[in-house]
Amino acid sequence: MAFLEISGLTKHFGEGAKRNRVLTDINLKVEEGEFIAIVGFSGSGKTTLISALAGLVKPDQGGVIFKGREVDGPGPERGVVFQSYSLMPWLSVEGNVALAVDTVFKKKKRAERSAVVDTYIEMVGLSHARDRKPAELSGGMRQRVAVARALAMRPEVLLMDEPLSALDALTRAKLQDEFAAISQKEKKTIILVTNDVDEAILLADRIVPLTPGPDAHFGPEFKVDLARPRDRAEMNSDPAFIKLRAEVTQYLMDIGAERGADAERDIVLPDIVPITQRERLPAAYRRAAQSPVKERYLEFSQLKKVYPTPKGPLTVVDGFDLKVRKGEFITLIGHSGCGKSTVLTMAAGLNNISEGGIILDGTEVVGAGPERAVVFQSPSLMPWLTAYQNVELGVDKVYPDASKAEKRDVIEYYLTRVGLGASMHQLAQDLSNGMKQRVGIARAFALSPKLLLLDEPFGMLDSLTRWELQDVLMEVWKRTQVTAVCVTHDVDEAILLADRVVMMSNGPNARIGNIMEVDLPRPRSRAELLAHPDYYAYREELLEFLEAYEGGADPSEEQLESIKTKRAHRIARQKDARLAAAE
Repeated sequence: MAFLEISGLTKHFGEGAKRNRVLTDINLKVEEGEFIAIVGFSGSGKTTLISALAGLVKPDQGGVIFKGREVDGPGPERGVVFQSYSLMPWLSVEGNVALAVDTVFKKKKRAERSAVVDTYIEMVGLSHARDRKPAELSGGMRQRVAVARALAMRPEVLLMDEPLSALDALTRAKLQDEFAAISQKEKKTIILVTNDVDEAILLADRIVPLTPGPDAHFGPEFKVDLARPRDRAEMNSDPAFIKLRAEVTQYLMDIGAERGADAERDIVLPDIVPITQRERLPAAYRRAAQSPVKERYLEFSQLKKVYPTPKGPLTVVDGFDLKVRKGEFITLIGHSGCGKSTVLTMAAGLNNISEGGIILDGTEVVGAGPERAVVFQSPSLMPWLTAYQNVELGVDKVYPDASKAEKRDVIEYYLTRVGLGASMHQLAQDLSNGMKQRVGIARAFALSPKLLLLDEPFGMLDSLTRWELQDVLMEVWKRTQVTAVCVTHDVDEAILLADRVVMMSNGPNARIGNIMEVDLPRPRSRAELLAHPDYYAYREELLEFLEAYEGGADPSEEQLESIKTKRAHRIARQKDARLAAAE
């Protein structure tokens, strides 16, 4: 008999035509001490499934059997950690954990309960913050409290519903390592819902994909046959990891693609020029700078940003110096606080430059302008307007002399290209987060900007939706070849998009720490990258760079050069191996 079994579980919501068929015939057997990762798209019913396992949702059919008994409600033997922390704001770290312990272990003596609280606060690394209230904690620390609270109840099964998805990459990596250590130390049975394939492989014994709804069900399982403890940097060189990662990713992309694509109207873009590209440079400059402008189309010259603080001036960025070719795609990556977004907002003209300057196509950047289109994490749409009307707002300003039919073709062309051909007349407030971001991307490209600036454009989306939109962005960019700078914390995204990845040192006084040329063929898609033999060498360099700067470290030039050399040697070895195999 399985330790935990999901048998024929079906759950739908609503009635009649509005009935939402969420989960249908879910079956899974989990052994004691096993770590299961359930991966799937947003809206596929993952949270509903966790809630059913926790006894918080009653299935329509089938059910959950735990140690031979059917689950008919919540119980302390099943601890739950949700994406939102749900902490009591008036209680300290110790108080929040003690609340759960006192409820579950009423019969234990006070000293015993206190010892349990101490054990788990220490286990999640919060002994130094035990007296702080949630408002005084970072997002990562709050999630640690939620984990400590769940573990302190000494559950036999730990259920985790995307507990790390709202955290930055570095905090997420640290907590993943803690989860891995806790699962080995506590020997708990754990079911983790996640949309992060790397997280699933790092932590789980088995990966179980959940297909997109309606009527979501489990797909084929993937066994994670990798030795523990698992190190994310070392795994990057492990052929078994690379193979498994490609298989899981490809399966998820395939089932995502099956959801269908919008029917497209064949539109030819009209021959109209945006108002910002009518400006003429001085004749002398044009004669002298015809060729150089292409090589130095965008130039950051000794850029510096200083903020006043009560303790004196704070220099966030110091001496950022970069020349960008016309049509080049640059990604900026680094730890939180390294000034990536500060550089981007200065380029957008939304943040004053303290020293140095930015030149775009021979003109100094002063203030915001339509020749620079920006896509933020949140697309900032007018909720009462349709997707079409949101794009139309910008198009009307940038193409004042175009006919109504020409403007319509521009708007529909880009909305169709980002997969919104059938949804362009829906109100923005009725669109999913992923669809809203598609509108933001369409709007940016429709302005025909000289420079496209993207500030973690997919940072608020789940991993699987992010994959789709990265491919959408690459597809549209391939047609326009607009010069682009994208801030990201995602290593795979940085490589997929870029001609060069600019890695920034830690702030304050952040600077460029390293620049990596990405010599991978275009056009690119995630599937093609995963199959390219050199991809993991680039990935390894970025991971090692981020590790070198972890915790505020300041690596030497020799250390950074060693990282670059290691990547070059790995690619050379792989090239030699390919040539030998071909002979």
